[in-house]
Amino acid sequence: MMRKTQMTGRCSTPRDGGLRSLRRGLLVCAVSFAALAAGVGGPQGLSRVAQAADVSPSVYAPISPQRMSDAMKVLGSDAFEGRAPGSPGEARTVAWLIEQYKQIGLEPAGENGGWTQRVPLQHTRVGKPDLLQVAYAKNTLPLEQTKDVYFTTGHGVDRLKIQNAALVFVGYGVHAPERGWDDFKGVDLKGKIAVFLINDPDFDAKPDEAVAGKFGGRAMTYYGRWTYKYEEAARRGAIGALIVHDTAGAAYEWSTVIAPGGESFDIAQSGENQPVLMQGWISTPAATKVFAQAGLDLPALRVQARQASFKPVTLPKARFSLNVPVEVSHLESQNVLGKLTGSKHPDETVMFGAHWDAFGMSKDAQGHEVIRHGAIDDGSGVAGVLEIARAFKAGPQPERTVMFASWTAEERGLLGSAWYAAHPMAPLEKTAANFTMDVLQMAGPSHNVFMVGAGQDTVQDDVAAAAEKQGRVMLPEAMPERGAFYRADHLPFARAGVPVAALMDMAGYPDLLKGGVPAGRKWLQDYMVCYHQACDAWSPDWDVRGAAEDVALLYTVGRALAFSQGWPQWKPGSEFAATRAKSAAVRGGQ
Repeated sequence: MMRKTQMTGRCSTPRDGGLRSLRRGLLVCAVSFAALAAGVGGPQGLSRVAQAADVSPSVYAPISPQRMSDAMKVLGSDAFEGRAPGSPGEARTVAWLIEQYKQIGLEPAGENGGWTQRVPLQHTRVGKPDLLQVAYAKNTLPLEQTKDVYFTTGHGVDRLKIQNAALVFVGYGVHAPERGWDDFKGVDLKGKIAVFLINDPDFDAKPDEAVAGKFGGRAMTYYGRWTYKYEEAARRGAIGALIVHDTAGAAYEWSTVIAPGGESFDIAQSGENQPVLMQGWISTPAATKVFAQAGLDLPALRVQARQASFKPVTLPKARFSLNVPVEVSHLESQNVLGKLTGSKHPDETVMFGAHWDAFGMSKDAQGHEVIRHGAIDDGSGVAGVLEIARAFKAGPQPERTVMFASWTAEERGLLGSAWYAAHPMAPLEKTAANFTMDVLQMAGPSHNVFMVGAGQDTVQDDVAAAAEKQGRVMLPEAMPERGAFYRADHLPFARAGVPVAALMDMAGYPDLLKGGVPAGRKWLQDYMVCYHQACDAWSPDWDVRGAAEDVALLYTVGRALAFSQGWPQWKPGSEFAATRAKSAAVRGGQ
């Protein structure tokens, strides 16, 4: 297929007034939701969506690049203040989304016959520690928050106290019976601090080591994610969890670890579901020193941890203590849910989702208040969900129910989607698949598309086949060691056993029709400068057709599922297959 496209430059963030005056104006209803719903500003406000005859619109039909751009312009506007959960920007975002759902003709799919699902959130911020140390038999090693360790808490306590807790090195902290691996060997972690290595047991393995390839090699499994390690520590009764940081294994620098400044959001929980009291990271230099003063060689233990015979090691005569004040607040946020009820199988669901939240307002390096707009992350995904909803509504009624979700608090730890997975509005055992869009590219049509976590399930194979029909090729993510599959809103559904397919255009360099991979690399590198920053803002120079192609892929596969009785399956060896298998009987054994 002979196609070409235009390449765009970096986005800009024009401002025409001070934030204080803007916010005052917003509080007196400066925002007209009718205008926003219409696309904001008339023809002069529309993006210059490319209309060159280099690619047939049939490739991305029935998805409209223009409407996607219009939606991203609204969601990324100053009026929405960066869409932080619990902020005035959330109220405006939720109201706008509900209006879009109504205009499309969806049915409410939230609680009590409404459009939303309440998500109770807890916000904590740790202060300056009064005490942070490891004491030994003859000496004490003081530690410094953000320099040596970085910790937060998900507990609603006004003071975080740990006194003389034992430290237990648990290697990679993996319990994977299906892979013949157990790092814990029955160790008692109650009241203790579990110390983990980041990533999987085979991440640093040499080819001749027995563990090599057991966890996918450089491709991260869920066992390698920090979230899994914290969860495992909590399940085993630990009072705290520290993960030894290294840049390669974590896929980000120490500066990224400490960037939240002691702030944490979590779902408000109690009882057995609570996280460990303290969760955090310890730098490699600090960890090496902590182990050495206990007479242990951390580099040597790293090698031992790559063996199935590894057993946990308690640091001799080492006791960890912490005393720090905590600020706690509670808020309610909202998922926005719409649906089209199935004509033949209304109890079976196909789901499309993206997160509406971004990072809100914050101070830049110069101390100025800025808005982190989130136009691409994840205004692009929300725009895709709306387009897919329009396409379904314009066609015949689907045989299965199709749900359209806009999640809250993804940027705070996938909290909105996790809450839904724990409190589903449709049975998860009869949810055929979840399709997630998070950060779509704005550089135009491409020869390729990337699937994060490729090879996990059969619905991903269906997306690859649909890409081939578009004249494109589906590729696995370029850097699987970063674990992108475990960082977006499809993950809570995967963990609940629902087969998933997620498109994230940060997963590799687009091979653009105009400029090829070099131009695609430039787009992604330029975008990453703006990732989670104020300059992730709408631009009239975007060529949204590339994003529309991706959205059309998921629509095509989801539509086929909505008019079938097929059930996608996890591939053998996937860590999520066993959970799905437990509910096979309700799907006729599938």
